[in-house]
Amino acid sequence: MEFEKLLAHRTRHMSRSAIREILKVASQPGMLSLAGGIPAPASFPLELIGDLSRQVIHKYADQAFQYGLTEGFMPLRQALATHLVARDIHVPGETILITSGSQGVLDAIGKILISPGDTVGLESPTYLGALQAFAPYEPSYTAIDCDEDGVIPDALERVLAEGRAKFIYLVPTFQNPSGRTLPLDRRRAIATLIERYNALLIEDDPYCDLRYEGQPLPPIKSLAPEHVVYVGTLSKVFAPGLRIGYCLAPEPIRNWLVLVKQGVDLHTSTFNQALAAEYLEGGHLQQHLPHILKLYRPRQKAMLEALERYLPADFQWSRPEGGMFVWVEGPEGVNMDDIYQAAVRRQVAFVPGHFFFAQPGDGLGTMRLNFTMPSSDEIDRAIQILGEVIRESSLPQVSHESGSPEWQQNASRAGIEVL
Repeated sequence: MEFEKLLAHRTRHMSRSAIREILKVASQPGMLSLAGGIPAPASFPLELIGDLSRQVIHKYADQAFQYGLTEGFMPLRQALATHLVARDIHVPGETILITSGSQGVLDAIGKILISPGDTVGLESPTYLGALQAFAPYEPSYTAIDCDEDGVIPDALERVLAEGRAKFIYLVPTFQNPSGRTLPLDRRRAIATLIERYNALLIEDDPYCDLRYEGQPLPPIKSLAPEHVVYVGTLSKVFAPGLRIGYCLAPEPIRNWLVLVKQGVDLHTSTFNQALAAEYLEGGHLQQHLPHILKLYRPRQKAMLEALERYLPADFQWSRPEGGMFVWVEGPEGVNMDDIYQAAVRRQVAFVPGHFFFAQPGDGLGTMRLNFTMPSSDEIDRAIQILGEVIRESSLPQVSHESGSPEWQQNASRAGIEVL
């Protein structure tokens, strides 16, 4: 049977993840990996989860194993409402939608808002998972000019004034992949702009709790609540395998998101939601978060110090106050795909930065480095080797000619990893 003839047209915009192939290489024995964007297993509250499981069974009995509301387990929604007050977001629990990870929200947003050819405004670079979620619905992308502080409000206004953007997608705090954070004055300016132009913003906020220095900043949702779909997750501060995400959306959008979820998975795991509810209600997040920050803070410091020590002077990198990533930019003419290939031969892996750009050919001289998984000693050694590889390289000019490895060729067919 010729199954290819049965496939929907949208499958032309799906392909195997090129970065998934990189992560396969990164998982090889002996590899020093700065590639994956995942929490360290040492950050998981494993001893606590056993106690929480017993509490859930005692408290909820069979209810924890039964079908539930599509909108989510009410004790978790109420616990999240209390949790979000610290972010100056004041909503009743009934308005919070629980999802199977924040990735499910992004796909649902694409499904209900994007028609083929619609324009989506976003940062450049941007989160890969958003591109993967939106791609099957065939949007076009408009990159909003950014600097080291993120989106430039005047550039956003130019995009909004054109009137073509269906919505704007931003990761304002410790952005993946750049690590940059929008300062307060820009958040206020963006809130004013989306209200003035009656625009919709998707605010993706998975990293805000991972702050190692500086003061917390209010989400844009708190500044323009009726114009923002706020997307959050417990993956970075509890356990990613539980797949607990959530969103706050204006009521008309929320109603459509519920309909989409009904057709996809009916509801997120009741037992996992109950675990998360107990985690929040019991104050365990506040108790455990300092452990996570204590784990990651020295790793980030080790990476920034190693970059200063080992990379050539004509390379630049971000210095985020939190999150999971450092973004590196090489001088003109550097092709990080070539650097990657040479680094892998020396048992070091990272992610070339061009995968994080919506437009092919952008970001060829950039790379994303993760510091949450490797130890400080591993980070220092990996960056030392990376510096040696860069110095030994002839820094070839960017080329689109043949000879690209298979994973690189796959990238041109929109293969995107979600981490």
